[in-house]
Amino acid sequence: MGRGGSNAEIAAELHLSVPTVKTHVSRVLAEPGPNNRVRSALPARGAGQLEECRGWE
Repeated sequence: MGRGGSNAEIAAELHLSVPTVKTHVSRVLAEPGPNNRVRSALPARGAGQLEECRGWE
């Protein structure tokens, strides 16, 4: 999610089903604070936990 991948791309990379990824993404976005995929990834990026993020260079 932090690299800008779609649910299908995340599922393939992590060897999970797309519905499982959708569930986890929905739960992350339901938390107070970040209300979209990019904003939810910013804290991890700031902490140096993400590499090769699309469009953030």
